[in-house]
Amino acid sequence: MAKTARASKPAKLSRPEKKALRAAKRAQRRELWSNVAKTFQLTRESDQRLVPYLVLFGVVAAALAYVIVLWISGSVWIPIPLAIVVGLFAALIVFNRRAQRSMYSQAEGQPGAAGWLLQNQLKGDWRLTQAVAGTTHLDVVHRLVGRPGIVLVGEGAPHRVRGLIAQEKKKIARIAGETPIYDITVGTGEGDVRLAKMRTYLLKLPANLSKDQVSTLEKRLAALGAQRPPMPQGPMPQGAKMRNVQRTVRRRS
Repeated sequence: MAKTARASKPAKLSRPEKKALRAAKRAQRRELWSNVAKTFQLTRESDQRLVPYLVLFGVVAAALAYVIVLWISGSVWIPIPLAIVVGLFAALIVFNRRAQRSMYSQAEGQPGAAGWLLQNQLKGDWRLTQAVAGTTHLDVVHRLVGRPGIVLVGEGAPHRVRGLIAQEKKKIARIAGETPIYDITVGTGEGDVRLAKMRTYLLKLPANLSKDQVSTLEKRLAALGAQRPPMPQGPMPQGAKMRNVQRTVRRRS
């Protein structure tokens, strides 16, 4: 009986390779902590309650963990490490949520904010096509194709965006057939969906299509060849010169 071939062992790294790997990991950790520090600083500037909330929830969670473990173990010292870990974890959760809330509040109303969120924050089997319709005033409609069907997401002035959505819906209805077509306007007005709640709204939509149907539908919609205006791909920085952007759009449209 033939002997079973042994799995080949991974080649050992040389000393310079190990040194380079450790240096890369250290650089990655430094970058991570640097990003956390920047996020904390930006969030604290816009959210005056950040630090009090971190302290409050961290201390309360640590105290509860200490009391529970003390009651179970009967030891005064054993609960201390666990209480510290639980307190830090609770503070981290609060920090993450308030940082997201601050990010959404700062981005809300900025041109391209909805497109940025759809491209970077939306999870799941969604096929995004940005700026399928737009105006020189930076009103824009994005198209999503996923299990629920087709979703048109508009951002900008409501009276102009609703007209763009209606035109785009009429255009794709001939190709979509019986596929459900949803439309939302991102904003703060009546009937609008807030930027912070847009992802939750999309994830709650029912699954009406299979994965194969999603791929087929996306290819059919791509055949429309809709010309996209050069709209911003993320929130515009405060103080940006909108007139220059509009002139660029007019020259290219």
